[in-house]
Amino acid sequence: MNKNVYYNSSLPRAGSTLLSNIIAQNPSFYCTPTSALSGYLLNSKEVYNNNEMVKAQDSSVMENAFFGYVSSGIQGYFNSITEKTNILDKNRDWAINYKLLEKIQENPKVICMVRDIRAIYSSMEKNFRKNPHKKNHVQVPVKLIGTTLDKRVDAWADGLPVGISMDRLKDVFQQGLDKHMLFVRYEDLMSNPKKTMNKVYDYLGIDRFEHSFDKIEQLTHEDDNVHGIYGDHKLREEFKMLPNDFEQVLGIELSQKIKNTYQWFFNKFYS
Repeated sequence: MNKNVYYNSSLPRAGSTLLSNIIAQNPSFYCTPTSALSGYLLNSKEVYNNNEMVKAQDSSVMENAFFGYVSSGIQGYFNSITEKTNILDKNRDWAINYKLLEKIQENPKVICMVRDIRAIYSSMEKNFRKNPHKKNHVQVPVKLIGTTLDKRVDAWADGLPVGISMDRLKDVFQQGLDKHMLFVRYEDLMSNPKKTMNKVYDYLGIDRFEHSFDKIEQLTHEDDNVHGIYGDHKLREEFKMLPNDFEQVLGIELSQKIKNTYQWFFNKFYS
């Protein structure tokens, strides 16, 4: 059975797990946890570009063969997992690889959850503080790395998972790829979920579905021990918007510094 494959390529700590589990209420949808599918695709791209046996053959034939291989591979991947028609695959790689997706399927649909970046950094810091007994991947005390809140924010901004995600999001806009995608603010999903989900279905070109928001059942599961202390993919029991506390967690001065640093982001989504 041919699947309709859609993509969830969101910022970290911005509600992508929540969105997937809401959509998974729709019986026509299979929604993945953080998926390895993009890794299969990008590794295949490496082989296509670097394998000597590929280089030794007619380039146009090999190009068609590559796209045929990955296109059929995506279908085979999900046909082996589910009988459901619609798929929402979640991975942050999809948005920046939109032009590659265009070569594989017609008019790919990518949803990107965004959230006030100060709240994202606040969430990272709160997870850091909640897990003093676990490896945090941000501190190297002998080199004075990550030894203050400001330095931790700088470390997250310069690497994984926040820095690379924000760079890719900025590049999406710089390349003009944003016109193909749907951006969903976390705050809108929480404050007006029905209206927001209607926008999602309209973008996907699928009949709207009547979701329940009283309590979102966890239908996607992944082992957060693999992702470390920042990979919290467990849904809260109650669906409600919590007050923003980034000024309490980060402080007013650092919160303003973050806003100034990402002025382009706030102009796009929060102006």
